[in-house]
Amino acid sequence: MSNQRTTPVESPAQVVRGLYDALVTGDVPGVLAKLAPDVIVDEPAQLPYGGVHQGREVFVQSILGAMMGYAEVAITDAEVFEGPTGVVGTLAGTLTARTTGETFPLTMVEIHQVEDGTVQKIDVYTKNPHELAAFYARAEAGTT
Repeated sequence: MSNQRTTPVESPAQVVRGLYDALVTGDVPGVLAKLAPDVIVDEPAQLPYGGVHQGREVFVQSILGAMMGYAEVAITDAEVFEGPTGVVGTLAGTLTARTTGETFPLTMVEIHQVEDGTVQKIDVYTKNPHELAAFYARAEAGTT
């Protein structure tokens, strides 16, 4: 008989839920804990932080830093769906420009690849990437 205890392994959906919970509360160490060190995040090219980014630190600096540099981000809804080919997450919320107070509804769908308890890859899709890019341009310029 063994006295060893095993830690229950999180399902891929639980890993993504944990990532979203950390994002909602602004817990950057919690976000990093759910991402693989060499995570790949593919954002819509139209966005100021668009393109393919690799690595946790790049994610925090290039994506979260850009998103939150010009706007307050309030995520109001996050859902996670697990299927045979991976995990799909939906995020909804509001961006509020720091310079002008303009608000913008945020809707995103993300496809996550989860292995060994961490997110390895995220493909991000926004409902309206051109309008979101224009919002960020106005927020950066301080105009509405």
